[in-house]
Amino acid sequence: MEPVKCIFCNPDPSIIIARNAHAYARFDKYPVNPGHILIIPHRHISTPFELTNEERVGIWDLLTEMREMVMNRYHPDGFNIGVNLGEAAGQTIGHLHVHLIPRYRGDTKNPRGGVRGVIPEKQDYSVEE
Repeated sequence: MEPVKCIFCNPDPSIIIARNAHAYARFDKYPVNPGHILIIPHRHISTPFELTNEERVGIWDLLTEMREMVMNRYHPDGFNIGVNLGEAAGQTIGHLHVHLIPRYRGDTKNPRGGVRGVIPEKQDYSVEE
């Protein structure tokens, strides 16, 4: 049986916008908003629970670096950072990747609840004090 080809394991060097010893960054091919970036570990793993401590630090370092770049270039009003784990959560590529999604005022009718919006009827909630 032939091994499955992973689109993230051997990226075209021309699409890499930053890298370190443990991960690389690229713009998302199907961006949610301008400046949507993926942070992808070099090692083929499926979940963040498989990361070594060094890989975890490498990913967060790139997230920080890419946030600064996106702030300077696109001037977003906020960010969502997310990982889809498993088919039920929307994961379509079996290689871990972290989304850095810039958010802009007015890009959605009501951003309240942020990532809770993956289940629309759970997005709007009241906070009791």
